Amino acid sequence: MKSIVIALLALLSFSSCGAKQSNENKKSNENMDAGKSIVVFFSHAGENYSVGNVKEGNTKLVADAISEHTGADRLEIVCAKDYNMSYNDLCDLAQKEQQQGELPGYTLLLNGKALEGKADLAGYTTVYIGGPIWWGTYPQVMFSFFKDYDLNGKTIMPFSTHEGSGLGSVVEDLKKAYPEATFGKAFSLYGHEARTDAGKQKAINWVKQ
Repeated sequence: MKSIVIALLALLSFSSCGAKQSNENKKSNENMDAGKSIVVFFSHAGENYSVGNVKEGNTKLVADAISEHTGADRLEIVCAKDYNMSYNDLCDLAQKEQQQGELPGYTLLLNGKALEGKADLAGYTTVYIGGPIWWGTYPQVMFSFFKDYDLNGKTIMPFSTHEGSGLGSVVEDLKKAYPEATFGKAFSLYGHEARTDAGKQKAINWVKQ
């Protein structure tokens, strides 16, 4: 009888450990399947069309809303060039950069902190990419980033802020840069809307979809 009791206790203990291990494996696999998300963006503070001189750019406000809702990391592209100028002067400069195919230098901020060297994006499966529309597409500094970072094989979610240009050609341009990436539905928002709760909610609704 004593031997039977010991055997039963051992069996129960083994079953309990097995169930615990199974649950841990299941949780680990769920986390692996879910992957990690990151919001990559460029945003222009200073004088902006329709909203005036602002401390935070319109795109940053959208990127922050996406990050807060999803828990995604934020990777901000900061151009090495000084864009602190009037709106009209910036338009002229942006057009010149695009016509000449310029790829300006940049630094990166990960969750607000400056990075030394390149960002490690290997662990991210979903990449939200956003910026303002300058002459029909993203600013040239974003193309500098696209040249340096391979996002093929990931899921890319493009978004833009604008004052009438919508998405411009950003989806087509991203598909050229990353032909082997998977693309989700793109999203655009008027820049002045990004400064309202209703506008930020539109971005969150897009993420939910």
